[in-house]
Amino acid sequence: MIMKKLLIANRGEIAIRVMRTAKKMGIKTVAVYSTADRHAPHVKYADEAVLIGEAPSNQSYLLGDKIIEVAKSLNVDAIHPGYGFLSENAHFAELCEKNNITFIGPKSKAIKIMGSKLAAKEAVKAYNIPMVPGTDQAITDIPEAKKIAKTIGFPILIKASAGGGGKGMRVVENEKEFESQMERAISEAVNAFGDGSVFIEKYVSSPRHIEIQIMADAHGNIIHLFERECSIQRRHQKVIEEAPSAVLTSELREEMGKAAIQVAKSCDYLGAGTVEFLLDENKNFYFLEMNTRLQVEHPVTELITGTDLVELQIRVARGETLPIKQEDLKIKGHALELRVYAEDPLNDFLPSVGTLDVYKLPVGENIRVDNGFEEGMEIPIYYDPMLSKLITYGDTREEAIQLMIQAIENYHVEGIQTTLPFGTFVCEHEAFRSGDFDTHFVKKYYSPEALLEQQKEEAKIAATLALKQYLEDQKLLRLPFK
Repeated sequence: MIMKKLLIANRGEIAIRVMRTAKKMGIKTVAVYSTADRHAPHVKYADEAVLIGEAPSNQSYLLGDKIIEVAKSLNVDAIHPGYGFLSENAHFAELCEKNNITFIGPKSKAIKIMGSKLAAKEAVKAYNIPMVPGTDQAITDIPEAKKIAKTIGFPILIKASAGGGGKGMRVVENEKEFESQMERAISEAVNAFGDGSVFIEKYVSSPRHIEIQIMADAHGNIIHLFERECSIQRRHQKVIEEAPSAVLTSELREEMGKAAIQVAKSCDYLGAGTVEFLLDENKNFYFLEMNTRLQVEHPVTELITGTDLVELQIRVARGETLPIKQEDLKIKGHALELRVYAEDPLNDFLPSVGTLDVYKLPVGENIRVDNGFEEGMEIPIYYDPMLSKLITYGDTREEAIQLMIQAIENYHVEGIQTTLPFGTFVCEHEAFRSGDFDTHFVKKYYSPEALLEQQKEEAKIAATLALKQYLEDQKLLRLPFK
C-alpha cells in the first residue's frame, strides 16, 4: 500500500515525534490544531496544518468526524493517533476503516476487547496467561466471598465492581478482618455508585509495574522488544521509566515476552502494543491490561533495541512484513526516561500554569529530548501538562542515571514549576540506584521536605566547591611572577 500523506491526530511532542519519522520515510505530514495551539511547534513542523476547533479537547482533538473530514479534503492516506485523545477509541478506528483511511494502530475489534478489563481477561484466559487470582464475577454474598478469600489466600483486595477512584476498595490482611471490611466496601460502593457488588482478588503488596512492548504485522508475525520498568509513579501515573528492568533475569524476560505475544494473539493484534504486568516480590508476574497504542515511554525501548517503533508501525500499517525477527533483537545498553511535567513537586504535583520565560534544553551525546514546547510559550490548561520527555542512554544503568542527573542540571526552565527536581531526587536515591524499589516508591521515600533537604545539601556542596576554587585562584594570583 502506498502512503504519501499522513495526518497526525495529536499535538505536542508526540505529534513532532511521529512527523520526524514520516519525513525520514518521505511521507508528507498534516497537523491538526486547536486555537490554543495556533503557534505550537508541531504546527510549524508539519507540511500542512489545519485548525479543527476551540481549545478544549472535546471541541478539537477529540472530534473524530471533523478529523476524518480534514483527512479526506486533503487526500490523506493514513492517520496516526499518537497516544491519548483518540488513540484507543474503537469508533474512530472504525471511522477510518469505513472511509478507506489507514488507521495506524490495531483493528477496532482488538481495541474494544482490550479496552474492557473483563473482556480482556476473558480473551487471554484460553492462553494460560498468569492473572492475579480472584473472582471472575462480581459478588455480594459475604459467606460465599469469605470462602473465596480463604481459597485465594490473604492479603486480598476487595474492589467495587462499578467503582473507580479508590472508592469501595479495601485491603484485607487476614480472615478476622474480612467480614467487617467486606461490609464497609459494599456500603461504600452502594453510596458511591448505587451498586454494592464487589470483586475479590489477591493483593499484590509490593508490586513492580513491568510492561512488554510488542509489534505485530498482518502476516502472523509477532515480536516482543523486551520490557520497560515503570514502577516510579505518582497518583498511579508513571513519571520515570527505564529499559531494561534491573530485576528481570533473562529467563523471566523470555517468559514474560512469550506471555505478551500470547496476549496479542488472543485479540488478533496488529501494530504496536504494550502488555502490562504486575511483578510481585517473589518474581511472579500477572497480566494487568494491554494498551493498544504507542506508549509515552517508547523511546527507552528504541534506544536499547536500535529500532524506530513509529517506522515499524507505519510499515506494518502499509501491509509490509516485519523487517526484524525475534532472534535479531538484543538488548544493548540501558535507557532512562523522565517525563517533564509542568507540575509542582513541592505542592502535591499540582499543575503549574504560566509562561516559559526561559526554556533551554540539554544537548549532548546520548541525551534525547522529545519536546513539544519553546521559550515564550504559555502552558495551556486544557491538556495533559507534559512538556517533554528527557531520555538518556548509557552502556550501563549507572551511566544512564549519571547522565540523567547531568542532563536535568542543564535543562533550564523558568516561569513555571516542573518535575525536573523530582527526577534528580529519584536518580540520587539509594533505593532507586540499588534497583530495590516498587510502585510505592513515592509513598515510601518522597516528600516535599525530603526534596528541599536534598536541594539544601546540594547547594551546600556547590558553595563549598566554589569557595575552594576561589581560595585556590587567590593563591595563584598571589604567587610572585618569575
